Amino acid sequence: MSALVATAVTVLKVLSLSLGGLITYFAYKAYRRTESPALRALTIGFAVITLGAFVAGIVDQIVPVDQSHALLVESAFTAGGFAIILYSLYVD
Repeated sequence: MSALVATAVTVLKVLSLSLGGLITYFAYKAYRRTESPALRALTIGFAVITLGAFVAGIVDQIVPVDQSHALLVESAFTAGGFAIILYSLYVD
């Protein structure tokens, strides 16, 4: 991977983590205000997706494994987070 692409990926990951963190924070504030189980699940779902991006970045940059492992980690967290968000749409 070229240095330019690596830098662009890093910048986009930081942006994704920042935005995901903000979404998680505001969802958590809404949950605390309403104590709605649906908002709690939504908060957890966004947190899992954001955590997945963070962990995948660590795996990609620090752990000496193939990049496909980082993609696998991120995909697993993303799928799990979306499953939790889907659940939040159905919980009472």
